[in-house]
Amino acid sequence: MSEPGGETEITAFYALGFERERLQHGAGVLELKRTQTLLERFLPAPPAGIVDIGGGPGRYAIWLAGKGYRVHLVDQVALHVEQARAAALESHATLASAEVGDARALGLPDESVDAALLLGPLYHLQERADRVRALAEARRVCRPGGVIIWAVISRFASMLDGLRNGFLEDPVFAAIAAHDLRDGRHRNPTDNPSYFTTAYFHRPEEVADECAAAGLAHEAMIAIEGPAWLLADLEVRLADERRRRVLLDALAQLESETALLGVSAHLLSVARRK
Repeated sequence: MSEPGGETEITAFYALGFERERLQHGAGVLELKRTQTLLERFLPAPPAGIVDIGGGPGRYAIWLAGKGYRVHLVDQVALHVEQARAAALESHATLASAEVGDARALGLPDESVDAALLLGPLYHLQERADRVRALAEARRVCRPGGVIIWAVISRFASMLDGLRNGFLEDPVFAAIAAHDLRDGRHRNPTDNPSYFTTAYFHRPEEVADECAAAGLAHEAMIAIEGPAWLLADLEVRLADERRRRVLLDALAQLESETALLGVSAHLLSVARRK
């Protein structure tokens, strides 16, 4: 999802089908594990109702359904909804619904769920008004006291990813990363999917402001991967039980350190409907 001018690029990017496997490799494994840990911490107990807005191919929705939650999945990309339905059948999980929809105009009734997840939509809404509107929609469908949990990409992600993977040696990517630092509006003028697609990258201090504008009470902002996504041997560490435990424990201790928030590729925010 994005401002109108970027929706074509975003749809074409996700039509490549990379999202279904993204959380199974490299830093994606860490992102998945840490996000699941945080969701277990902040979500109400099952069988609470959850709407997974921008739920993609259903990785989190199906996992939550397997825990006994009533999960509605909404995604703007038809391919993702098809993949989520197929994955649910394959895993014998029951989704309450899986429909194509827009985070800014949900089809769910007022106060119909106990929690709302937005683990992707705010990446692709470049206009602040659209991001606030999406958060306000999540607030609308949540019952009073309900929890809204959303993810954003760090303003510094392109520059750090460029250092990690050598992308900055390409002058085109170097220009993209420099532009991202200036205003957070990420655009990829190339056909290289490794350079991502139309997006907005947040400074950590912007998040609480957008939350307040949507009428939500902000509770926490947490680094998902922290600095660990930059480790060259990350997959090796995650594959070893002892080293994985050490890594995850360190990230838990650093997750709310204000001075380090922006180093994480993704940030998770938690708020409540007042």
